[in-house]
Amino acid sequence: MSRRAAALRRSGPPLPLALLSLALLHAHGASAQPAGGLDGPLVLKRTPQLTETLPPAERSQLPSLITGDRLSGRQDLETVVEGNATLRRGEVAITADRLEYYQPDDRAKARGNVRVNQAGNVYEGPELELKLETFEGFFNNVRYSFLATGGHGEAQRIDFVDSSVSVARSATYTTCRREDYPGWMPAWLLTAATMTTDTEENIGVATNARLSFMGISTPPLPSVSFPLSSERKSGLLPPTIGIDNTNGIEISQPYYWNIAPNRDATFTPTLMSKRGLNLGSEFRYLEKEYNGTIRLDFMGSDRLVGQRYNELRASQLQQLANGEIQAKDLTAAPNSSKRWGIWGTHHQEFNAKALGLDSLSANININRVSDDDYWRDFTRTPTLAQRQLPNEAALNWGKGDWTGILRTTRYQTLQYNLSPIVPSYDRMPQITANYAKYDWHGFDVGLNLDYTRFRVNSILSGQPGFDVNQQSQPDGDRAFAQATISRPFITPSSFVIPKLQLHATSYSYYLPQADIPKLTVNGITYVNGVPYNPSSLYFFPTSSNRTVPTFSLDSGLIFERDANYFGRAFRQTLEPRAYYVYTPYRNQSMLPNYDSAANDFSFATIYTENAFSGNDRISDTNTLTLGVTSRLIDPATGVEAARFGIAQRLRFSDQKVTLPGGIPVTDRASDLLVGAQINWTPKWSLDTVVQYNPDTQRSTRSAISARYNPEPYHNLSAAFRYQAPSTPTATDGNKSFDVGWQWPLNDLWGDKGKDLGPGKGQGGGRWYAVGRLNYSLQDKKLTDGVLGFEYDGCCWIGRVVLQRVTTGQVTANTRIMFQLEFVGFSSIGSSPMQALRQNIQRYQPLREPTEAPSRFTNYD
Repeated sequence: MSRRAAALRRSGPPLPLALLSLALLHAHGASAQPAGGLDGPLVLKRTPQLTETLPPAERSQLPSLITGDRLSGRQDLETVVEGNATLRRGEVAITADRLEYYQPDDRAKARGNVRVNQAGNVYEGPELELKLETFEGFFNNVRYSFLATGGHGEAQRIDFVDSSVSVARSATYTTCRREDYPGWMPAWLLTAATMTTDTEENIGVATNARLSFMGISTPPLPSVSFPLSSERKSGLLPPTIGIDNTNGIEISQPYYWNIAPNRDATFTPTLMSKRGLNLGSEFRYLEKEYNGTIRLDFMGSDRLVGQRYNELRASQLQQLANGEIQAKDLTAAPNSSKRWGIWGTHHQEFNAKALGLDSLSANININRVSDDDYWRDFTRTPTLAQRQLPNEAALNWGKGDWTGILRTTRYQTLQYNLSPIVPSYDRMPQITANYAKYDWHGFDVGLNLDYTRFRVNSILSGQPGFDVNQQSQPDGDRAFAQATISRPFITPSSFVIPKLQLHATSYSYYLPQADIPKLTVNGITYVNGVPYNPSSLYFFPTSSNRTVPTFSLDSGLIFERDANYFGRAFRQTLEPRAYYVYTPYRNQSMLPNYDSAANDFSFATIYTENAFSGNDRISDTNTLTLGVTSRLIDPATGVEAARFGIAQRLRFSDQKVTLPGGIPVTDRASDLLVGAQINWTPKWSLDTVVQYNPDTQRSTRSAISARYNPEPYHNLSAAFRYQAPSTPTATDGNKSFDVGWQWPLNDLWGDKGKDLGPGKGQGGGRWYAVGRLNYSLQDKKLTDGVLGFEYDGCCWIGRVVLQRVTTGQVTANTRIMFQLEFVGFSSIGSSPMQALRQNIQRYQPLREPTEAPSRFTNYD
């Protein structure tokens, strides 16, 4: 007879039979079938006990399971267990040297080596008193650990308010892994008079708290909150400290407000020693039918504005004294030193069915700043290197084969004296309708309609209705239509696609007086019967029309064979392609140009009908493009391991249609495009394109990029780009080299890390080098760059990042940022992380929010 069985026989009255029956009934509930269930196949059902969170109603119905070396007690009153005592009910398990359970009030008392496991959260100490159903009670001299964050600590006493809320007295907290040696101290430690934890809200709040790091403590803080899981929570985010050559010393302290599961806000005050206080805020929302983001930055008084004006004024006064400028050329004092920026996006879905549509949605995009210099002074804003800020509202609809957009777009152009730019035309409004029907009796047909009113900001452009770089460029309205019909002939090994297009455009605009035909009588010049005055700016309405047809024939073959290269089996293809386009010449030199530009010469544009983007220029074309592509495909997975291509465009007649100021294209053979994409293994890839001029026998443009990513947190990328000089007299073109990396420095001395999973790093005590450098070989200078180091201390992460952003031909913004992150407190909202994510290809944060672990991962 076993010792436990003997103990059961020697003890007093046996446990209630109902308790055993209830336990057995619940244990069999997972596989029990309903009445008549034998008529069909057995179905495996999930037992309610496997749910992560047990509802209170179900928790109260669960049986209590008690085991131990010696059991005694009175039926329906109390049970006493001594030696290896265990009491389990649902997600709660209690072990102790001695356990007393009082059934009338559902209260348990435990003494000696007490351990409580509540859904994976563990509490250990010498003495416990607890009501099991409500989880009310106390625990003296307790050590505790939380499953979700790995955080742990000690407390003089913990009072359990309910199954979610507890209050610890004279408590400590850290996420540093506990080491088993005398005198161990965590790298960082939070001590508090009281520490309230709410596992339902996943929030901890400490009062009269001190935060210590490496032996250095903060002053007492009235209240500190911290997360108990990777879910979002309100509270302070990691501060950022930086030094900027423009702003001086910067200190940012973000505060995150978790308003609701689908709404949040971040407030970021930033103190800049040279300029003042900038208040930043961001609000995000996500609803079933709409979502968006609104960001607002405001600086009440920027000392830098007044300083710049005083320096400029002193320089201009010296020029005035030297006779270099006149008094009228003196710059006026700025109206205000307030700086602000607002950015917003909103997407709305409407009830399209009620209007007889298949889809109906709206988008709003707002980008506005206070002044022209904002893009240079606030380089970390969304307007970085963007000087044409679009403000747009659009309504999108769809019905069957029809889609359309009603859009208004207005630009804010940020001018800079040393580098002026041409303002873009506002679209006030633009209305489009598109029809596409595929396989209509074997044909594909399409119709694109567009009506746009183009207006330019006359103040920014210098003269009313003029574009500063294009003489006599008027405002105007444009109606455009394009009809398309094609008949694809497609087989598994070939395709032939003849296509006809008809472009029709109508313009209504105003021409300045200088461009209207004139009549001279008796030495007096008249325009429409009015004497011509060259100094005046009168405008006269006029209109123009254009109709251009286009025929194209796209054809190709696809050959396949099994091949073997470097010990690997592939399915290799050979895909020759011929693409012919004919568009007759129509004189378009007198038409305005609102949105057309020359297409970039690449594999994506060499097989297109029009040499221009936009709708203001339709190139006259009589060309044949020949090319061939070969691919290596893994036959087992279908993954493309390599792609090689070559293409050239042959011209049978001159291209006479040009952009304003352009010259006709007369070459009979275009540059040769040669490219390759190699993804031999997931670890590395190579991408290269060369544009070769057969006449000069030299490369006109080339780009080569490579990436090596053997494992997590190991990433190297490099790219070289070359652009030939735009004029024959130039001796050298534009050459640049771009390199980026993220790599553990410990690997250099043989200290290999471990893959701990996504967003968990490779172990504590490891250094990481991160950076990206863009260097101009022509100018022999660094244009943009990010250089930094990260240290993973297991429960804390340190970062230092140096960033340089070019803001002009001779100006640049340089800043260095520092950050200390306590793992488990917060891991979002940091400026160094934002710079690393934006600049380094495939950068992986050392910590990222992950799915909370199941309570069964720490099951007793």
